[in-house]
Amino acid sequence: MKRFAFYGRVSTEDQQDPESSKAWQLSRATQLIGATGEVVTEYFDIGQSRSLPWKRRPEAARLLGDLKRPDRGFDAIVIGEPARAFYGNQFGLTFPVLTHYGVELWVPEVGGAVDPGSDAHDMVMALYGGMSKGERTRIKIRVRSAMASQAAEGRFLGGRPPYGYRLADGGLHPNPGKAANGQRLHYLEPDPSTAPIVERIYTEYLHDSGLYAIAEGLTRDGVPCPSAADPKRNSHRSGIAWSKSAVRAILRNPRYTGREVWNKQRRDETLIDVEDVALGHETKLRWNSSDEWIWSTDTTHEPIIDPEVFARAQQLAGAGAQRAARRVNRRKNTYLLRGRLRCGACGARMQGNWNHDRAHYRCRVPAEYALANKVDHPATIYLREDQIVPALDEWIATVFDPANLDATIAALNEAQGPTETDDARAEAARRALEDANEKIDRLVAAIEQGSPADTLGPRIQQLRAAKIAAERELAAAQPSSVLDDADIRALIDAVGPISDVLAGADPDAKARLYNELGLELTFDATKRLVRVEALPVCVRSCRRGDLNSYDTHDGLWRCVYESPAQRAFATSDTRSRCRPVSPGGHESVTNL
Repeated sequence: MKRFAFYGRVSTEDQQDPESSKAWQLSRATQLIGATGEVVTEYFDIGQSRSLPWKRRPEAARLLGDLKRPDRGFDAIVIGEPARAFYGNQFGLTFPVLTHYGVELWVPEVGGAVDPGSDAHDMVMALYGGMSKGERTRIKIRVRSAMASQAAEGRFLGGRPPYGYRLADGGLHPNPGKAANGQRLHYLEPDPSTAPIVERIYTEYLHDSGLYAIAEGLTRDGVPCPSAADPKRNSHRSGIAWSKSAVRAILRNPRYTGREVWNKQRRDETLIDVEDVALGHETKLRWNSSDEWIWSTDTTHEPIIDPEVFARAQQLAGAGAQRAARRVNRRKNTYLLRGRLRCGACGARMQGNWNHDRAHYRCRVPAEYALANKVDHPATIYLREDQIVPALDEWIATVFDPANLDATIAALNEAQGPTETDDARAEAARRALEDANEKIDRLVAAIEQGSPADTLGPRIQQLRAAKIAAERELAAAQPSSVLDDADIRALIDAVGPISDVLAGADPDAKARLYNELGLELTFDATKRLVRVEALPVCVRSCRRGDLNSYDTHDGLWRCVYESPAQRAFATSDTRSRCRPVSPGGHESVTNL
């Protein structure tokens, strides 16, 4: 009897019942397999969008990981609803992986197992992937159209009320079903304690006070900032002091004029890695231009700011933005330690500043901010880059000292990757590549004979993506040209003293090296001392995708992928699969 793994998915836990959704998908899957086999394990994603690739869904990624295990316990995968499992070209990217590991895929729409050699099956699955993408697009259009219409009518669309307002009861919800469940409408009304602060901000700004000056004055006078005034909704913020960004947000918010405004921001889906489209997209919030905003026709709530006052504030802000835009930096300055140097007094990253033809780093904290945050911080802390870099390069060069050279060569040799071909993996990749080429040729021939290109074109794109994936798999299974220990030692000898090489290196290349080594520097201005840590790990994302194994240390996750430069810098006691943030890696202290 065949052993099956069931996979299903439900997107929004708050709008759908996960148990009911899983039940009907599993029921449909068990009806399909009938007496052929039984479901022995289940993978079910909850709260995951269908647009996410399989390796970015927790349960689907676990399923893909289990495919590689010889003791996985199942021979085939059954899916009750393909439109919930596959989106766009996801089938074309996932099915070759299942075929590679000899695991069948059963779906009701083809009446059983998907045949890897059947163009008809490929087209059916591609069709359902397109239908899934189209359904998501239609839902997005309907929702956005409804919200635009409700915003124009003056409906409060939910979310956190702006600073200066609070929510008031607006009566029963107009939808009878939601009203029966007790849901009610809301509208904005001025908050007696914070609305006068909004008026103060606009008044001071129109009387030529800058954002910093306004923020400092509010902090000095003990006025609670937005996160302190509503701590339940701002638990992620400290709520200690006003910042200029909070003042700017209040000055730019048109809802203080009494009208509802929507569509100030949009969600854009951008590729995570343009070199690997299989990783999918990530959603980023971006600002729309003011001509794309949706305004309510009439006043919907009591205004705090007169529209003319708001318009004057926008004109003043626009004039400042134009002045800033006219400032042209005619010289490209390279900061070797950009984003890597922190202030020891406040912990903030120090800002690059070019002065007297030299790179400096500074940390500026207004006195009121320092007082509110209870830190002993001068108004400005300065540090010259050329006081740090020579000592830093000498420290990095120590990995090529005679005492460390053997370990460095071994690490560089290990980082070159496999030296022998994985025959089974390479043969499977060749078969997948040949299969993709044959199918592409057949579809191109069909288009030339008069078949509709708009129908077959998307399928050709899916096959081309599968072809690229097969080519990469074949390249990964075959070793590239490798160097032995003697070759590496000869290259190091030919380069010469590494400290001299680093001293004369191109600034951009040196900055990239510092980035790969994961350097983190902290400047103690009182002791004139810089503490340096090297954490040679890939902390956030990895081009090799989310299917890599991960290790953890003290609750901190680190990807095990390393570049050759990162491996070379790791000593024997820190070249483990899991590296702690502190005190692991390397550490050095430089006195200035």
